[in-house]
Amino acid sequence: MNISPDSFVKEIVRLNFKTAPLFQANNIDYCCGGDKAISVACREAGINQEQLIKQLETLVSQKDPDSEYINNLALGELSDYIIKRHHAYVHENIPVLKRNLEKICQVHGEHHPELFKIKELFISSAGDLTMHMQKEELMLFPFIKRLESAKKGNSTLPKSPFGSVSNPIGMMMAEHQTEGNRFDEISKLSNNYQVPEDACTTYEVTFKQLKDFEDDLHRHIHLENNVLFPKAIELES
Repeated sequence: MNISPDSFVKEIVRLNFKTAPLFQANNIDYCCGGDKAISVACREAGINQEQLIKQLETLVSQKDPDSEYINNLALGELSDYIIKRHHAYVHENIPVLKRNLEKICQVHGEHHPELFKIKELFISSAGDLTMHMQKEELMLFPFIKRLESAKKGNSTLPKSPFGSVSNPIGMMMAEHQTEGNRFDEISKLSNNYQVPEDACTTYEVTFKQLKDFEDDLHRHIHLENNVLFPKAIELES
């Protein structure tokens, strides 16, 4: 893979997910903001373009079987993968994080009032993500599967309750941006998930869980914004 200043961030990550942590370390958004050329992303992040490209070239010289697997999935299979891997992760971890955030607010909130805002942001995100995933599972993903079935000649072109598939996709991407912004704020409030000196074990565990949740959310959004959704729009056309 040749990487140039004109290469798009999302395409580099799509072809080799090993590059994602490098973009994150340089404050370059690869999921919601991946539709930017390397030159633009580097300028906005204030980093050296040539140096980043060299680091990316080292990473992409190594094969990434996971990305190859994802990119070879049919759209229905990819939809199912997202549900089983990422939607399930969100459902499983929301109650755990809610409990732990409540605990550390009770114990440490007096000296670390930012914890209350972090808890408020996470609870809002949890509620919105739950509804967001329901819309995908009940409406958008099944419609994409019907499009795929029609393409194979197994059924007629499905009637859409929402016009072009790009309409709900646009809504989903806007909601992705909202959640990305929320977690940007959580990251800032938590000093990038750095625990203070007086932190207890639950405090440390909770911040680790929040960081893991954000990382998983970034990959989750990337798979939809940069892999599934563009292919669905292309299939419909």
